[in-house]
Amino acid sequence: MKKEEPMNQTQSEAILEENLITQLVGLGYEKVTINDDKALEANLKSQLEKRNQTTFSEMEFKRILNHLSKNSIFDKAKTLRDKFNLERDDGTIKYVEFLDSERWCQNLFQVTNQVSVEGMYKTRYDVTLLINGFPLVQIELKRRGLELKLKEAFNQTNRYQRHSYGFNSALFQYIQIFVISNGVNTKYYSNNKKQTFKQTFFWADVDNKNITNLEEFTQSFLERCHISKMICKYIVLAEAKKILMVLRPYQFYAVEAIISRVKETDKNGYIWHTTGSGKTLTSFKTAQILTQMPEVHKVVFVVDRKDLDIQTTKKFNSFSNGSVDGTDNTGKLVTQFCDETKLIVTTIQKLNSAISKKNHLEKMENLKDKRIVFIFDECHRSQFGQTHKSINKFFTCNQMIGFTGTPIFAENAVSNELGKRTTKELFDERLHKYVITDENVLKFSIEYIGRYSEKHNSATNIDIEVESIDTKELLESDERIGKITDYIIAHHDRKTHAKEFTAMMCVSSVDMLIKYYETFKAKKHNLKIATIFSYSANEEDKDANGIYEIDESDGAYVDEAHINKHSREKLDEFIKDYNAMFGTKYSTKDSQNFYNYYNDISKKVKNRDIDILLVVNMFLTGFDSPSLNTMYVDKNLRYHGLIQAFSRTNRTLSEEKSQGNIVCFRNLKKNTDEAIALFSNIDAKEIILMKPYEEYVAKFNEAFAELLKIAPSVASVDALVDEEEKLAFVKAFRALMRLKNILVGFSDFKWSDVSMRAQAFEDYKSKYLDMYDATRAKKEKVSILEDVDFELELIVTDEINVAYILKLLGKYKNATTEEQQKQKEALIKTISGTVQLRSKRELIEKFINDHLMHIDDNDEIENAFEIFWDEEKLKAFDALCKDENLVSDELKKVMETYIYDERIPLKDDVAKTLNVKPKLLERKVILPRVLDKIVAFVEKFYTF
Repeated sequence: MKKEEPMNQTQSEAILEENLITQLVGLGYEKVTINDDKALEANLKSQLEKRNQTTFSEMEFKRILNHLSKNSIFDKAKTLRDKFNLERDDGTIKYVEFLDSERWCQNLFQVTNQVSVEGMYKTRYDVTLLINGFPLVQIELKRRGLELKLKEAFNQTNRYQRHSYGFNSALFQYIQIFVISNGVNTKYYSNNKKQTFKQTFFWADVDNKNITNLEEFTQSFLERCHISKMICKYIVLAEAKKILMVLRPYQFYAVEAIISRVKETDKNGYIWHTTGSGKTLTSFKTAQILTQMPEVHKVVFVVDRKDLDIQTTKKFNSFSNGSVDGTDNTGKLVTQFCDETKLIVTTIQKLNSAISKKNHLEKMENLKDKRIVFIFDECHRSQFGQTHKSINKFFTCNQMIGFTGTPIFAENAVSNELGKRTTKELFDERLHKYVITDENVLKFSIEYIGRYSEKHNSATNIDIEVESIDTKELLESDERIGKITDYIIAHHDRKTHAKEFTAMMCVSSVDMLIKYYETFKAKKHNLKIATIFSYSANEEDKDANGIYEIDESDGAYVDEAHINKHSREKLDEFIKDYNAMFGTKYSTKDSQNFYNYYNDISKKVKNRDIDILLVVNMFLTGFDSPSLNTMYVDKNLRYHGLIQAFSRTNRTLSEEKSQGNIVCFRNLKKNTDEAIALFSNIDAKEIILMKPYEEYVAKFNEAFAELLKIAPSVASVDALVDEEEKLAFVKAFRALMRLKNILVGFSDFKWSDVSMRAQAFEDYKSKYLDMYDATRAKKEKVSILEDVDFELELIVTDEINVAYILKLLGKYKNATTEEQQKQKEALIKTISGTVQLRSKRELIEKFINDHLMHIDDNDEIENAFEIFWDEEKLKAFDALCKDENLVSDELKKVMETYIYDERIPLKDDVAKTLNVKPKLLERKVILPRVLDKIVAFVEKFYTF
């Protein structure tokens, strides 16, 4: 029976936990009491014995534990899914199964709570779901109404990963899924330390209605067969990044619908999932499961451009290394059709060649009656012509599944040789829908910049609003292009949070792109500009109706027979600039070299090495980069072309990325409204688009007024003694930071528009960071602030680093004595207000006081600072070794591994650095202390 508390009280975590366990037991989980690591190991032994219908001696189980304790979280996820060849005491071999991935309901299910682990600090976990004795699901609960709700629980699981999961037998590193809940709101996510809170998910029903209540979530998501199926079938072990990824609910329902369609019928179908919702992961998981079905001969993933072929192959292989052997040419494609290859990625053009060219037909004839499932990526594109019809006719036992974020309806259909065709006509029934308004994606902030004067027929200031002029002469005028590039140079840092993110610019033609590139090149700025376009014959802008045929501006392939020498020479010229910028050696000498260049640009945009990528159509579909947040648009876009292009910017990442920025230099408002209405619903603008600038100004002023109620002045923050008062200040200033983060993305933003001055914001920010430092320094959980997310990423909005500080030092050195004191105070305040530099403040002050004025040439400041830094680092290292009696060589190894892997050292690694082996009780005190000093050392001397 569930326990209830009085209506006027907030339900406690204990009651929430007890009710959850009661519900889980009712769902068939066995309740077990497990107090610590040793009990967890004993329970694992008994469960594995049941699962494998045998018994293990102590030595045999020790071998199993030794096998299970090795490697990283990612490798352990593989270990979980593999069988272990156990050498028994009598020398025979026994295959030990840890998880039954095919009959997932046949695993053994238990629930326990309050397991205590003695790691770096003593920790106790709320509710743990055990499958075959392994802790595979960890549930952390927060009482209803607690500020931050799920965010606190999320931070808590991150802290457990750092402080305790890797200790002792490290069985908690086998966790596959985390669940966090305060009873009212419940979310889940995979065991992946790289993700942020924005990358956690609500579970939902098949119609995309979120299931947030813990009771309903438990009934649906934690039901034994379902949670086991999620772990066995719907977690992807992504090889490239060595992380676990779990499917979101709409991805799960889409895959299930396709599997059901293929198992039960021979009909086609399509999935409508909005752009940016992870269709590649969904299609990969679909293809992976289909290839395991004996009735399916092959799965062929079809794209319609060479660059998407490369991109999809890379993505698929990033999920499962070697799962796809890319088809470089039609001959190789035919070979793959005829050999044991189960999963093929190819272009629709190569597929058409394979079934139409005489030299391939003899080999392909034997496949005509085989059960082949074709998965079409971006099925709103070019398979609406004769090629699609030919494929359908040749493979008599085919089944076609389409994926699209922007389907073709009657409204946006374009005529071809077969007339107007819609997605439904070609692919039959829609199997699952997930539109842009369903998704918890970022909104778009759209600004329309650059109106034109009818009187002068030329570009004028951006506040003149005449929308009727749209002539080719005006749009391509040097004056207009010059003003637009000036605007971008002036506002780019603000749009991208001081280049924390990257941008793309799409233009109407290759000729326009060349003009823009050369204009950027002629102007003074610090932006890294790159470009790519196909160099076959140029074509005029088709007014970008949203239908991309296979042409030069789409980057489909290099047509050597129709090369336009001018554009190719220009591209080679631009590639030489790229080579000089990055030390590469690309060119257009052949198609392979060109696509190597394509791949390198793709990588550098994702890694934020390129500030702005200029394109015509390439990269506007299929390209996924969460670090890209801004799209500059000088191109007419409509319907799916518009949504596809805009959606490059709205991938969720972190708190700092609050929206996707769209800066339109053409009047696309009507087209935007039409596209949103077509691909979501008529009233969707409020959900998808950001509010006007003035509304955020008003919200900021309201938030500042709330802050003043708590701390009327900067000095009054120091008088906040009560923990509740401090929490109120943190919440108030954090709200202000969030709004400021949105405001600075607007080109119009200036501090005079709001009621708070910039210096006051910086002063309050410094106090906020002081409070964060004080909280972080506590070793025991005695503060209610410990679980508060200070969202420090919102503070890093200016490019203030050591290089920036060195420039200020040069100015300081040349200043008068009177000015120096002011500059020094301002410099120290800047350092104190910068997250990355706060730990370095003392050293930078020492350099100023002891060394700066003795340097004759400003150009030598950087070199002198490096020498000083290395000397101080060596002194601090020696002092650490002496103070803690450490072995210097072992300490170097631990630090090098920590810096390279970005992984906090384990206590066993730290123990190796000690000259004298401590007693057990001493070890519990010494190891955490030494570890804290190692972390502080690396943060001070290596993190910038």
